[in-house]
Parts: sequence; structure tokens; C-alpha cells
Amino acid sequence: MPKRLYALTVSIIEGLMTEAFAKANPVISRTIEIRGDQTLQDLHLAIFDAFGREEEHMYEFQFGTGPHDRSGDRYVLPMEFHDPFDAGDQATGDLMVTTIDSLDLEVGRAFGYWFDFGDNWYHEIDVVAIGEVVPRRRYPRVTERVGESPPQYVDWDEEDE
Repeated sequence: MPKRLYALTVSIIEGLMTEAFAKANPVISRTIEIRGDQTLQDLHLAIFDAFGREEEHMYEFQFGTGPHDRSGDRYVLPMEFHDPFDAGDQATGDLMVTTIDSLDLEVGRAFGYWFDFGDNWYHEIDVVAIGEVVPRRRYPRVTERVGESPPQYVDWDEEDE
């Protein structure tokens, strides 16, 4: 049976960026192809690289009614999954071991990716195609880029110039 391949368009829907940057880049997205046997951790690393980020922070994937719906299924880092201080916001699974295939994704489905719980970079991930893996091709891989990658940390002094 051939391995499944998912094409996902990852769009930044909220994050710290200057007004000038946001105006110059009204849409910021990356389309990523990833195999079904790869994990949400692999997807995170692909997104991290695709947007040119430099410093790791906490992150999670959310499967609810919208891209930032903490009441839906949440896949988190192991340290957060076993958090004894969790205030009832129980996670569904460990993103290090959850495969893309196990999520039962369909074309048209959208889910959320929240990166950096302090600066709050929110992303919407849209499933745009599901097909078969091309042999000898490396995944995950970026197939399309729209807009410039925003700096991970804003230099607010540049906005004043």
C-alpha cells in the first residue's frame, strides 16, 4: 500500500509584526508536503524552518472549530501532556508520536498551530490535497511560499523610523 502524502497550507493569522510589515505582506503562508507516517513534531520542524524561525518555544496543535480552539483536541509536547498543574485543559495526545495519518484528515479540514505562548503566533493549517508519496523524494518539504517571513522578534524601533 502506497504511503499517503498530505499537502498543507500553513498561514500566519496572528503574531507580533509591525504594521508596515503586515501591510506589505497581507498573506503569509507556506505549503508543506508531509508523509502520513511523519509526526506532528516533524510538521512543527517544517513550519519552524519554512518561516525562518531561530529560537524554539512551546507549541501545540489544536483540532477544534477554529484555528485557536483550546476546547477541541490538543496535541502537545510531552512535558505539557503530563502537567500536574493543568487547569482542566487536558491534552489529547503527545505531538512527538502522533502521526499525520492518525489524525484522519480530509481535504478541506483546517486546524491550528500555536507557536510561542508568550508572543502568540497563531497559524491556520488547511489540508489542500491528499495523495501518494513520490519515491526517493525527501519530506517534509515546502512547495510554495507566499509573503515574506516575519522576524520572530519585532524591532519596534524600526517602526518609528
